[in-house]
Amino acid sequence: MTAMADFGANNLDAFWMPFTPNRRFKAHPRMLASAKDMHYRTPEGREILDATSGLWCVNAGHDQPRIREAIQKQAAEMDYAPCFNMGHPLAFAFASQLAQVTPEGLDRIFFTNSGSESVDTALKIALAYHRARGKGTKTRLIGRERGYHGVGFGGISVGGIPKNRMYFGSLLTGVDHLPHTHGVAGNLFSKGEPEHGAHLADELERIVALHDASNIAAVIVEPVAGSTGVLIPPKGYLQRLRAICDKHDILLIFDEVITGFGRLGTPFAADRFGVTPDLICMAKGLTNAAVPCGAVAASGKIYDAMMEGADAPIELFHGYTYSAHPLACAAGIATLETYKEDDLFARAAGMESYWQEAIHSLRDARHVIDIRNLGLIGGIELEARPGAPTARALEVFETAFDAGLLIRVTADIIALSPPLIIEKSHVDQVVETLRGVLARVD
Repeated sequence: MTAMADFGANNLDAFWMPFTPNRRFKAHPRMLASAKDMHYRTPEGREILDATSGLWCVNAGHDQPRIREAIQKQAAEMDYAPCFNMGHPLAFAFASQLAQVTPEGLDRIFFTNSGSESVDTALKIALAYHRARGKGTKTRLIGRERGYHGVGFGGISVGGIPKNRMYFGSLLTGVDHLPHTHGVAGNLFSKGEPEHGAHLADELERIVALHDASNIAAVIVEPVAGSTGVLIPPKGYLQRLRAICDKHDILLIFDEVITGFGRLGTPFAADRFGVTPDLICMAKGLTNAAVPCGAVAASGKIYDAMMEGADAPIELFHGYTYSAHPLACAAGIATLETYKEDDLFARAAGMESYWQEAIHSLRDARHVIDIRNLGLIGGIELEARPGAPTARALEVFETAFDAGLLIRVTADIIALSPPLIIEKSHVDQVVETLRGVLARVD
């Protein structure tokens, strides 16, 4: 009989960490103990400037009093209530208030618990919608290379990041992928939307010709691809995708888990680009990450078709134990109030030009081969070490943390997405720290 391992209170072995080189981390752990506004603090009391909003999610800054107090109040009133065949007032209030923020017409809200769940929910709604309207052959789903749509089997199937897919078998069948928009000639060091590459949307016509529109249910894309390294859509690209989907009766799904709630200076990327999809996936900034929560906003067209074409009393056989969790709803309502009362979306828009010029000032920094930005997002691409892809960026991440700056890296790309409350002095600190770190790392 194997002896039980001794997991003391501070033993690092028991926690199998997500998306982390566990052995490397546990040899040299980086721990966070508290957070306020723009900063984390380590257990030793070191201040860390948060240039990533935690994980693209703390849009309003850390420890917002409205949100904290709403969670505390709700926990004392009712800790949990199911939403299968019953409800609680906050769920309906949150959905109603959220529907005032989503693009016009996308006002039917289905609650989930994460971005991954939101993606899988949207894909299932798309399939069920076509079946409900008598077009059950429309089952094929189209994603995009380098896309990230969470870690559910639906999300990694339509996603296009190889390491997220290669270990997990054949995934969903009936999936195809558009080409990504990165690396188009003439787009290096673009400020805002790149000039070139809208024609890549026309690849959807080739996919339609291959499979026939009668078999295609939906196309899903991130308006700005975040986790793959901040890929900004070329001018006109999303508009062309919308037009092709309309032409062939294909639903367009925007994964706005990152771009939602002010990240681009507007409520959603759909508002920034003037392109309204049929479904929007959201999470992260929805509750300022204070309580896990996600949602899908669907058009009235989809909801009505599901209600009218249902072949059973339950129109959609889908849901989660924690859908519209009372604490999440309380956090979400308070988060929407915080965005509105503090005018954070406009604040982000007002900071964009300063942010853009600041991060592009790193064009001459060591190892930098490209810089991209939109709203309060930045991507700084580094030249990979020969024979050791990703190694340089990981060392930059660790060195920056030691220098008091939290960034995110993916492959050899630094991704930045600070809280919307960022000040110019914080932007200067981000840039100055990164320049110093890049100078030190080989």
